[in-house]
Amino acid sequence: MSVATQAGPATARSRPAVRRRPSRRRRLIGLAFAAPAIAYLAVFQMFPMLYGLYLSFTSYSPLDRGAPRFVGLGNYAALAGSAEFLQSVGVTVQFVAEVLPFAVGIALGLALLANRRVRGIGLWRAGLFLPRIVPLTAVSLVWLWLYSPDGWFNSLLADAGLRPHTWLLDEDTALHAVAVMRVWKALGGNMVLFLAGLQAIPKTLYEAAALDGAGAWARFRHVTLPGLRPVMVYVITVNIVYLAQSFAEIFILTGGGPLGSTTTTNFLIYQQAFQNNQFGSASAMAFVLFALIFAFSFVAMRGMGRRS
Repeated sequence: MSVATQAGPATARSRPAVRRRPSRRRRLIGLAFAAPAIAYLAVFQMFPMLYGLYLSFTSYSPLDRGAPRFVGLGNYAALAGSAEFLQSVGVTVQFVAEVLPFAVGIALGLALLANRRVRGIGLWRAGLFLPRIVPLTAVSLVWLWLYSPDGWFNSLLADAGLRPHTWLLDEDTALHAVAVMRVWKALGGNMVLFLAGLQAIPKTLYEAAALDGAGAWARFRHVTLPGLRPVMVYVITVNIVYLAQSFAEIFILTGGGPLGSTTTTNFLIYQQAFQNNQFGSASAMAFVLFALIFAFSFVAMRGMGRRS
């Protein structure tokens, strides 16, 4: 009896648990709930992307009243020798390089300040986040006035006894002026992400570091930065994606000028498609831009991941 009793549970434990497959009715119900999202992605995301990829291998203008004419890699070969396109890529890279360090670094500093427990900190956080919820078009219009000849910046120069400056009409300062506005716009969203990351770091790590004699800088370097690394990767990647696709601020503030000094690749795609009616060339530019964004994002993610 004892042997049988002891063998019984062992035999029962050795049997693998049988998983019940969901019934046909359950699968159909789940598919029915997912169908609207699947249809939306297929109609408004996948189909336009695949059709744009097809157009990138064609020569097509709606004004010709004809079907797209297949040209193979002709559009991509033309882009390789296009000075205008290569200049727009350089402007895009410069714009991202100017905005990204300040948008990330200043936002991290603001998050460290907003993470303190002081009176009125909620109002301080709300004020810092305010630029994030204001539409980019509205922000661009406000900064267009700030940069105007009678705007606030030129009023400050006049009060200091200096001559006013045409910020957005000068080839040397136009892109920098747009970059300053874009840094200000990005601070709120980045700050909130860093603040969430800071509050997720266990307090016990700071207490242990303090017991080991670590100062403020040592705690920031060896506790805060490693704890924020996943958030840092996300913030840098998302900012690269958004900045490389800048359009609204360029359209409103400079229109791509002067002399193409602020014509980003995304803005050039708009001009090629909706002003020059060259949809094939514009589609090829869009996929080259996609490849560049993917490459920069991949390098950023791998670089931060290797450090971790």
